[in-house]
Amino acid sequence: MPNLKDIRKRIGSVKNTQKITRAMKMVAAAKLRRAQERMEASRPYAVKMGEVIDSLASRVDPESHPLLARRELREKALVIVVSSNRGLCGGFNTNLFRRVDRFLKELVTAGEQVDVVTVGRKAAGHYGRSSYPVVRSYDDVIGAIDYAQAKRIAQEAMNEYLQGDYEAVYICYNRFVSAIAVEQMVHPLLPFATDGEEADAPAASADYIYEPDVDTLLGRLLPGHIEVQVLQALLESEASEQASRMTAMDNATNNATDMIASLTLQYNRARQAYITKEIVEIVSGSESLNS
Repeated sequence: MPNLKDIRKRIGSVKNTQKITRAMKMVAAAKLRRAQERMEASRPYAVKMGEVIDSLASRVDPESHPLLARRELREKALVIVVSSNRGLCGGFNTNLFRRVDRFLKELVTAGEQVDVVTVGRKAAGHYGRSSYPVVRSYDDVIGAIDYAQAKRIAQEAMNEYLQGDYEAVYICYNRFVSAIAVEQMVHPLLPFATDGEEADAPAASADYIYEPDVDTLLGRLLPGHIEVQVLQALLESEASEQASRMTAMDNATNNATDMIASLTLQYNRARQAYITKEIVEIVSGSESLNS
């Protein structure tokens, strides 16, 4: 027969855990609101800047700018992986690593060497145990995301690309879709590629007079656009992390409620069995005395 004291202790333990998960859910919800506001505020700027760069890039020879030129022989790629610093966020990191691992395997199968740059402690831990070389780790970015941090990551990647250390650079992150859904993204950073989407007919046929010239503008704007893409990826990942953590803590709280109900039922049944047993013993003792 179960020990009533042990069941009571377990119920108390689950209730304490439930208080923690409920509090963590509330904290994640507050952080999500702020992160989502930052992410949504930056999206239109990133999209519009991409359209401007697309327009400029379509008017120049791709070989005229080193960030546009495509290299036929691709021997080595740099992959930037954006994760979280902490866990307790459901499948946020696991799903991303699974997607990135498949992508890395595809690159290796195609004959490319791969180096990894990690953003966040979880990515550093995961790829530190893998066979892929980790050339840099940014553990101080998550939780303190700003343009300066994104610029540092982007410039180091661009410098290595321009020096010929890599023929392609990718960034992998979780894209925020909604509070209950995120999407794992593998986005090519370098060489810069246009979206290839057809614009409206009047805009596509329009021509502009640029001051200064197109090449100069592209040379100044393109590095900034790469930095903005990195910043957007960091903001998307931050919002996705808080959404995943809020959902995970909500599920944990609901599971704790179900467990408490199950343990309470088990406790009541065990207590009823003890009472019944004692009554039977008293009745049996009384009958033996009367006899």
